[in-house]
Amino acid sequence: MDLLIGEFNVTMDDKGRFGFPSKLRSALGQEELFVTQGLDHCLMLFTSEEWLKLSEKIIGSASIFDNKKRLILRRFIAPAQRLEIDKSGRLSIPQGLRDFASLKLGGECIVFGMNRYMELWDAAEFRKFDEESASSVQEAIESMRDILL
Repeated sequence: MDLLIGEFNVTMDDKGRFGFPSKLRSALGQEELFVTQGLDHCLMLFTSEEWLKLSEKIIGSASIFDNKKRLILRRFIAPAQRLEIDKSGRLSIPQGLRDFASLKLGGECIVFGMNRYMELWDAAEFRKFDEESASSVQEAIESMRDILL
């Protein structure tokens, strides 16, 4: 699998589908993705391989008797869905996940390739998040100085 990188503007149709970006599709090497609730009010999309690795780590370290870990299981594992890219290159997002990320039928969305996973945002929600977090970007970059230099 190639790196999943790039920023792509897409439109959610009236049935909750969007044209999955062809550059990401060719990098995937498969027609199946796992999608779940993400952080920061977006959806996270994973290849089967990445989802299996991540979900096994989460489930393997979780105890049903640990409140914080149950929250992660409920928020991240439970809402996950296996989705197939259809013959027309579209991905259909289930209603519950669309509601979580404020994805609107007929609305503009953004897909971000994040190397090993992807994020799907409502475009207006991302612009709002981007504005609100702008002052934190410099601090975040500086926190990675040991990695970057």
